[in-house]
Amino acid sequence: MPNLMVTGAAGFIGANFVRYWRRTHPGDGIVALDALTYAGNAASLDGIPDVAFVQGDIRDYDLVKRLLAERAIDTIVHFAAETHVDRSIHGPDAFIDTNIVGTHTLLKAAKAEWLDQGSGRPHRFHHVSTDEVFGSLAPDDAAFTETTPYQPNSPYSASKAASDHLVRAYCQTYGLQTTVSNCSNNYGPYQFPEKLIPLFVINALSGKPLPIYGNGGNVRDWLFVEDHCRGIELILAKGRPGETYNIGGGEELPNLAVIDRICAAVDAAFASRPDLAKRFPEAPAAKGNKSESLKTFVADRKGHDWRYAIDDSKIRRELGYAVSHDFADAIGRTVDWYLGHQPWWSAVLDGSYRDWLKMNYAQRGL
Repeated sequence: MPNLMVTGAAGFIGANFVRYWRRTHPGDGIVALDALTYAGNAASLDGIPDVAFVQGDIRDYDLVKRLLAERAIDTIVHFAAETHVDRSIHGPDAFIDTNIVGTHTLLKAAKAEWLDQGSGRPHRFHHVSTDEVFGSLAPDDAAFTETTPYQPNSPYSASKAASDHLVRAYCQTYGLQTTVSNCSNNYGPYQFPEKLIPLFVINALSGKPLPIYGNGGNVRDWLFVEDHCRGIELILAKGRPGETYNIGGGEELPNLAVIDRICAAVDAAFASRPDLAKRFPEAPAAKGNKSESLKTFVADRKGHDWRYAIDDSKIRRELGYAVSHDFADAIGRTVDWYLGHQPWWSAVLDGSYRDWLKMNYAQRGL
Protein backbone atom coordinates (compact mmCIF):
# COMPACT_ATOMS: atom_id res chain seq x y z
CA MET A 1 0.00 0.00 0.00
CA PRO A 2 1.26 3.52 -0.74
CA ASN A 3 2.43 5.74 2.09
CA LEU A 4 1.69 9.44 1.57
CA MET A 5 3.05 12.51 3.24
CA VAL A 6 0.70 15.46 2.77
CA THR A 7 2.25 18.84 3.51
CA GLY A 8 0.01 21.69 4.58
CA ALA A 9 -2.42 18.98 5.65
CA ALA A 10 -4.23 21.19 8.16
CA GLY A 11 -4.87 23.90 5.58
CA PHE A 12 -7.95 24.22 3.41
CA ILE A 13 -7.13 22.05 0.39
CA GLY A 14 -4.74 19.80 2.31
CA ALA A 15 -7.37 18.88 4.90
CA ASN A 16 -9.96 18.19 2.21
CA PHE A 17 -7.43 16.04 0.36
CA VAL A 18 -6.62 14.01 3.48
CA ARG A 19 -10.33 13.46 4.07
CA TYR A 20 -10.88 12.48 0.44
CA TRP A 21 -7.88 10.14 0.34
CA ARG A 22 -8.76 8.35 3.56
CA ARG A 23 -12.32 7.84 2.29
CA THR A 24 -11.27 6.53 -1.13
CA HIS A 25 -8.00 4.75 -0.18
CA PRO A 26 -8.70 3.37 3.30
CA GLY A 27 -5.62 1.13 3.41
CA ASP A 28 -2.97 3.73 2.56
CA GLY A 29 -0.68 5.26 5.13
CA ILE A 30 -1.00 9.04 5.60
CA VAL A 31 1.39 11.36 7.40
CA ALA A 32 -0.13 14.82 7.74
CA LEU A 33 2.60 17.45 8.11
CA ASP A 34 1.70 21.04 9.00
CA ALA A 35 3.44 23.88 10.84
CA LEU A 36 0.07 25.16 12.15
CA THR A 37 0.73 28.74 11.24
CA TYR A 38 -2.28 31.09 11.19
CA ALA A 39 -4.00 29.29 8.28
CA GLY A 40 -3.39 25.77 9.55
CA ASN A 41 -6.02 24.33 11.87
CA ALA A 42 -5.61 20.86 13.35
CA ALA A 43 -9.38 20.79 13.97
CA SER A 44 -9.85 20.50 10.21
CA LEU A 45 -8.48 16.95 10.52
CA ASP A 46 -10.69 15.93 13.43
CA GLY A 47 -12.41 12.59 13.03
CA ILE A 48 -10.23 11.24 10.22
CA PRO A 49 -9.07 7.74 11.23
CA ASP A 50 -5.53 6.42 10.95
CA VAL A 51 -3.75 9.65 10.08
CA ALA A 52 -0.39 10.39 11.71
CA PHE A 53 -0.32 14.14 12.36
CA VAL A 54 3.09 15.78 12.72
CA GLN A 55 3.42 19.44 13.60
CA GLY A 56 6.50 20.55 11.73
CA ASP A 57 7.94 22.90 9.16
CA ILE A 58 8.68 21.92 5.56
CA ARG A 59 11.88 23.96 5.90
CA ASP A 60 13.16 21.50 8.53
CA TYR A 61 15.30 19.24 6.35
CA ASP A 62 16.18 16.76 9.11
CA LEU A 63 12.54 16.33 10.11
CA VAL A 64 11.35 15.79 6.55
CA LYS A 65 14.12 13.33 5.74
CA ARG A 66 13.50 11.38 8.94
CA LEU A 67 9.76 11.13 8.22
CA LEU A 68 10.43 9.91 4.70
CA ALA A 69 12.70 7.16 6.02
CA GLU A 70 10.85 6.11 9.17
CA ARG A 71 7.41 6.09 7.57
CA ALA A 72 8.59 4.56 4.28
CA ILE A 73 6.98 7.44 2.40
CA ASP A 74 6.75 6.91 -1.35
CA THR A 75 4.45 9.82 -2.26
CA ILE A 76 4.60 13.48 -1.28
CA VAL A 77 1.60 15.67 -2.02
CA HIS A 78 2.81 19.20 -1.41
CA PHE A 79 0.14 21.76 -0.52
CA ALA A 80 2.02 23.74 2.12
CA ALA A 81 2.27 27.38 1.05
CA GLU A 82 1.51 30.95 1.91
CA THR A 83 -1.37 31.72 -0.45
CA HIS A 84 -3.13 35.01 0.26
CA VAL A 85 -2.31 37.71 -2.28
CA ASP A 86 -3.13 40.60 0.05
CA ARG A 87 -0.74 39.23 2.67
CA SER A 88 1.98 38.82 0.04
CA ILE A 89 1.67 42.48 -0.90
CA HIS A 90 2.10 43.63 2.69
CA GLY A 91 4.65 41.00 3.76
CA PRO A 92 6.36 39.16 0.90
CA ASP A 93 9.23 37.68 2.95
CA ALA A 94 7.12 34.83 4.36
CA PHE A 95 6.07 33.85 0.84
CA ILE A 96 9.65 33.63 -0.38
CA ASP A 97 10.65 31.66 2.71
CA THR A 98 7.83 29.11 2.71
CA ASN A 99 6.96 28.75 -0.95
CA ILE A 100 10.47 28.77 -2.41
CA VAL A 101 12.85 27.75 0.38
CA GLY A 102 10.34 25.30 1.84
CA THR A 103 9.68 23.60 -1.48
CA HIS A 104 13.40 23.34 -2.14
CA THR A 105 13.96 21.77 1.27
CA LEU A 106 11.33 19.13 0.51
CA LEU A 107 12.92 18.43 -2.87
CA LYS A 108 16.37 18.05 -1.31
CA ALA A 109 15.08 15.65 1.32
CA ALA A 110 13.16 13.60 -1.26
CA LYS A 111 16.21 13.40 -3.53
CA ALA A 112 18.41 12.32 -0.62
CA GLU A 113 16.00 9.61 0.54
CA TRP A 114 14.67 8.33 -2.76
CA LEU A 115 17.63 8.77 -5.10
CA ASP A 116 20.94 9.39 -3.35
CA GLN A 117 20.65 6.52 -0.88
CA GLY A 118 19.71 4.12 -3.65
CA SER A 119 16.55 2.72 -2.10
CA GLY A 120 15.13 2.16 -5.57
CA ARG A 121 11.68 2.82 -4.14
CA PRO A 122 9.13 3.93 -6.75
CA HIS A 123 8.11 7.42 -5.75
CA ARG A 124 6.20 10.54 -6.70
CA PHE A 125 6.58 14.16 -5.64
CA HIS A 126 3.42 16.05 -6.56
CA HIS A 127 3.50 19.83 -6.29
CA VAL A 128 0.23 21.77 -6.07
CA SER A 129 0.42 25.19 -7.72
CA THR A 130 -1.93 27.87 -9.00
CA ASP A 131 -3.17 29.44 -12.21
CA GLU A 132 -1.92 32.79 -10.91
CA VAL A 133 1.61 31.97 -12.10
CA PHE A 134 0.40 32.66 -15.66
CA GLY A 135 -0.55 36.26 -14.94
CA SER A 136 -3.68 38.00 -16.11
CA LEU A 137 -5.95 37.48 -19.13
CA ALA A 138 -7.86 40.07 -21.11
CA PRO A 139 -11.60 39.39 -21.53
CA ASP A 140 -11.21 37.71 -24.92
CA ASP A 141 -7.88 35.93 -24.37
CA ALA A 142 -7.69 32.16 -24.65
CA ALA A 143 -7.58 30.29 -21.34
CA PHE A 144 -4.31 29.26 -19.71
CA THR A 145 -2.77 26.01 -20.94
CA GLU A 146 0.18 24.12 -19.52
CA THR A 147 2.45 25.88 -22.03
CA THR A 148 1.30 29.44 -21.29
CA PRO A 149 4.36 31.55 -20.40
CA TYR A 150 4.69 32.46 -16.75
CA GLN A 151 3.95 36.11 -15.96
CA PRO A 152 3.28 36.35 -12.20
CA ASN A 153 2.07 39.73 -10.98
CA SER A 154 2.16 39.45 -7.17
CA PRO A 155 4.77 38.28 -4.68
CA TYR A 156 2.53 35.29 -4.01
CA SER A 157 2.29 34.17 -7.63
CA ALA A 158 5.99 34.90 -8.21
CA SER A 159 6.93 32.67 -5.28
CA LYS A 160 4.71 29.86 -6.59
CA ALA A 161 6.19 30.25 -10.08
CA ALA A 162 9.69 29.88 -8.64
CA SER A 163 8.68 26.73 -6.76
CA ASP A 164 7.16 25.26 -9.93
CA HIS A 165 10.47 25.77 -11.71
CA LEU A 166 12.40 24.11 -8.89
CA VAL A 167 10.17 21.04 -9.04
CA ARG A 168 10.68 20.77 -12.79
CA ALA A 169 14.44 21.22 -12.40
CA TYR A 170 14.70 18.37 -9.89
CA CYS A 171 12.95 16.11 -12.36
CA GLN A 172 15.02 17.15 -15.36
CA THR A 173 18.39 17.31 -13.56
CA TYR A 174 18.22 14.52 -10.98
CA GLY A 175 15.45 12.25 -12.22
CA LEU A 176 13.13 12.85 -9.28
CA GLN A 177 9.68 11.64 -10.31
CA THR A 178 7.67 14.85 -10.08
CA THR A 179 4.36 16.19 -11.32
CA VAL A 180 2.86 19.67 -11.03
CA SER A 181 -0.76 20.80 -11.10
CA ASN A 182 -1.96 24.37 -11.61
CA CYS A 183 -5.47 24.82 -10.32
CA SER A 184 -8.07 27.57 -10.46
CA ASN A 185 -9.81 29.19 -7.44
CA ASN A 186 -10.86 26.55 -4.94
CA TYR A 187 -13.86 26.80 -2.62
CA GLY A 188 -15.60 24.51 -0.17
CA PRO A 189 -15.48 23.42 3.51
CA TYR A 190 -12.62 24.31 5.85
CA GLN A 191 -11.41 27.31 3.83
CA PHE A 192 -9.69 29.95 5.94
CA PRO A 193 -11.93 33.05 6.13
CA GLU A 194 -9.51 35.48 4.53
CA LYS A 195 -10.59 34.15 1.12
CA LEU A 196 -13.57 35.61 -0.72
CA ILE A 197 -16.29 32.99 -0.25
CA PRO A 198 -15.88 32.16 3.46
CA LEU A 199 -15.16 35.80 4.31
CA PHE A 200 -18.33 37.00 2.63
CA VAL A 201 -20.46 34.23 4.13
CA ILE A 202 -19.24 35.02 7.64
CA ASN A 203 -19.56 38.77 7.10
CA ALA A 204 -23.12 38.33 5.83
CA LEU A 205 -23.93 36.36 8.99
CA SER A 206 -22.29 39.03 11.16
CA GLY A 207 -23.78 42.09 9.45
CA LYS A 208 -20.36 43.33 8.37
CA PRO A 209 -19.52 45.01 5.02
CA LEU A 210 -18.84 42.87 1.96
CA PRO A 211 -15.81 44.72 0.50
CA ILE A 212 -15.70 44.41 -3.29
CA TYR A 213 -12.49 45.41 -5.05
CA GLY A 214 -12.90 47.87 -7.93
CA ASN A 215 -16.13 47.26 -9.82
CA GLY A 216 -16.33 43.57 -8.97
CA GLY A 217 -15.69 42.59 -12.58
CA ASN A 218 -12.54 40.52 -12.03
CA VAL A 219 -13.14 37.02 -13.39
CA ARG A 220 -12.03 33.71 -11.88
CA ASP A 221 -12.59 30.07 -12.72
CA TRP A 222 -14.13 28.35 -9.67
CA LEU A 223 -13.22 24.78 -8.67
CA PHE A 224 -14.97 22.86 -5.91
CA VAL A 225 -12.28 21.45 -3.66
CA GLU A 226 -13.42 17.83 -3.95
CA ASP A 227 -13.07 17.99 -7.74
CA HIS A 228 -9.54 19.30 -7.21
CA CYS A 229 -8.78 16.33 -4.96
CA ARG A 230 -10.01 13.91 -7.61
CA GLY A 231 -7.82 15.63 -10.20
CA ILE A 232 -4.74 15.12 -8.02
CA GLU A 233 -5.76 11.51 -7.46
CA LEU A 234 -5.78 10.96 -11.24
CA ILE A 235 -2.37 12.60 -11.63
CA LEU A 236 -0.88 10.37 -8.93
CA ALA A 237 -2.39 7.27 -10.51
CA LYS A 238 -1.86 7.96 -14.21
CA GLY A 239 0.05 11.21 -14.67
CA ARG A 240 3.41 11.09 -16.43
CA PRO A 241 6.46 12.14 -14.38
CA GLY A 242 7.81 15.48 -15.49
CA GLU A 243 4.41 16.68 -16.69
CA THR A 244 2.22 19.57 -15.62
CA TYR A 245 -1.58 19.35 -15.57
CA ASN A 246 -4.12 22.15 -15.28
CA ILE A 247 -7.12 21.41 -13.04
CA GLY A 248 -10.12 23.66 -13.62
CA GLY A 249 -13.71 23.92 -12.50
CA GLY A 250 -15.20 25.09 -15.79
CA GLU A 251 -17.02 27.95 -14.02
CA GLU A 252 -15.76 31.37 -15.13
CA LEU A 253 -17.56 34.03 -13.10
CA PRO A 254 -16.95 37.69 -12.22
CA ASN A 255 -16.50 38.30 -8.52
CA LEU A 256 -19.73 40.28 -8.35
CA ALA A 257 -21.71 37.29 -9.64
CA VAL A 258 -20.09 35.06 -7.02
CA ILE A 259 -20.94 37.55 -4.28
CA ASP A 260 -24.55 37.79 -5.46
CA ARG A 261 -24.87 34.00 -5.30
CA ILE A 262 -23.41 33.94 -1.80
CA CYS A 263 -25.94 36.55 -0.70
CA ALA A 264 -28.79 34.66 -2.34
CA ALA A 265 -27.73 31.38 -0.71
CA VAL A 266 -27.52 32.99 2.74
CA ASP A 267 -30.95 34.64 2.30
CA ALA A 268 -32.49 31.37 1.12
CA ALA A 269 -31.11 29.54 4.14
CA PHE A 270 -32.62 32.09 6.54
CA ALA A 271 -35.95 31.93 4.74
CA SER A 272 -36.16 28.17 5.17
CA ARG A 273 -34.65 27.90 8.67
CA PRO A 274 -36.12 30.23 11.33
CA ASP A 275 -33.49 29.11 13.87
CA LEU A 276 -30.77 30.96 11.95
CA ALA A 277 -32.20 34.36 12.90
CA LYS A 278 -31.62 33.54 16.58
CA ARG A 279 -28.10 32.23 15.96
CA PHE A 280 -27.05 35.17 13.76
CA PRO A 281 -29.14 38.16 14.87
CA GLU A 282 -26.83 40.72 13.20
CA ALA A 283 -27.37 39.28 9.72
CA PRO A 284 -29.61 41.40 7.47
CA ALA A 285 -31.48 38.21 6.62
CA ALA A 286 -32.38 37.83 10.30
CA LYS A 287 -34.22 41.15 10.09
CA GLY A 288 -36.04 40.47 6.84
CA ASN A 289 -33.49 42.35 4.73
CA LYS A 290 -31.23 41.16 1.93
CA SER A 291 -27.58 40.28 2.45
CA GLU A 292 -26.68 42.23 -0.68
CA SER A 293 -27.33 45.43 1.32
CA LEU A 294 -23.88 44.88 2.84
CA LYS A 295 -22.07 45.16 -0.50
CA THR A 296 -19.46 47.92 -0.40
CA PHE A 297 -17.14 48.86 -3.25
CA VAL A 298 -13.56 49.68 -2.24
CA ALA A 299 -10.39 50.73 -4.04
CA ASP A 300 -8.85 47.96 -6.09
CA ARG A 301 -5.80 46.21 -4.68
CA LYS A 302 -2.33 46.58 -6.18
CA GLY A 303 -1.52 44.29 -9.10
CA HIS A 304 -5.03 42.83 -9.17
CA ASP A 305 -5.16 40.38 -12.09
CA TRP A 306 -8.25 40.92 -14.22
CA ARG A 307 -9.08 37.40 -15.32
CA TYR A 308 -7.97 33.80 -14.82
CA ALA A 309 -9.29 30.97 -16.97
CA ILE A 310 -8.10 27.37 -17.09
CA ASP A 311 -7.96 25.14 -20.16
CA ASP A 312 -7.94 21.68 -18.56
CA SER A 313 -8.33 19.71 -21.78
CA LYS A 314 -5.02 17.92 -21.21
CA ILE A 315 -6.04 16.26 -17.93
CA ARG A 316 -9.48 15.52 -19.36
CA ARG A 317 -8.03 13.95 -22.48
CA GLU A 318 -5.11 12.07 -20.96
CA LEU A 319 -6.37 11.12 -17.50
CA GLY A 320 -10.17 11.18 -17.79
CA TYR A 321 -10.77 14.10 -15.46
CA ALA A 322 -14.24 15.67 -15.28
CA VAL A 323 -15.82 17.94 -12.71
CA SER A 324 -18.67 16.50 -10.64
CA HIS A 325 -19.97 19.70 -9.05
CA ASP A 326 -21.40 22.79 -10.69
CA PHE A 327 -21.11 26.12 -8.96
CA ALA A 328 -24.84 26.66 -8.48
CA ASP A 329 -25.12 23.50 -6.37
CA ALA A 330 -21.72 23.54 -4.67
CA ILE A 331 -21.93 27.15 -3.48
CA GLY A 332 -25.14 26.23 -1.65
CA ARG A 333 -23.41 23.24 -0.06
CA THR A 334 -20.51 25.47 0.94
CA VAL A 335 -22.75 28.08 2.57
CA ASP A 336 -24.59 25.29 4.41
CA TRP A 337 -21.27 23.95 5.70
CA TYR A 338 -20.34 27.32 7.22
CA LEU A 339 -23.81 27.66 8.73
CA GLY A 340 -23.36 24.27 10.36
CA HIS A 341 -19.79 24.76 11.57
CA GLN A 342 -19.80 28.04 13.46
CA PRO A 343 -17.54 26.64 16.24
CA TRP A 344 -14.86 25.84 13.63
CA TRP A 345 -14.73 29.30 12.06
CA SER A 346 -15.27 31.14 15.33
CA ALA A 347 -12.18 29.42 16.73
CA VAL A 348 -10.24 30.25 13.57
CA LEU A 349 -11.05 33.93 14.00
CA ASP A 350 -8.61 34.40 16.87
CA GLY A 351 -7.38 37.75 18.12
CA SER A 352 -4.39 38.09 15.79
CA TYR A 353 -6.47 37.42 12.72
CA ARG A 354 -9.21 39.79 13.87
CA ASP A 355 -6.53 42.47 14.23
CA TRP A 356 -5.32 41.76 10.70
CA LEU A 357 -8.85 42.01 9.34
CA LYS A 358 -9.41 45.31 11.15
CA MET A 359 -6.20 46.69 9.64
CA ASN A 360 -7.27 45.70 6.14
CA TYR A 361 -10.77 47.08 6.63
CA ALA A 362 -9.31 50.33 7.87
CA GLN A 363 -7.12 50.54 4.78
CA ARG A 364 -10.25 50.14 2.66
CA GLY A 365 -12.10 52.84 4.59
CA LEU A 366 -14.56 50.42 6.20
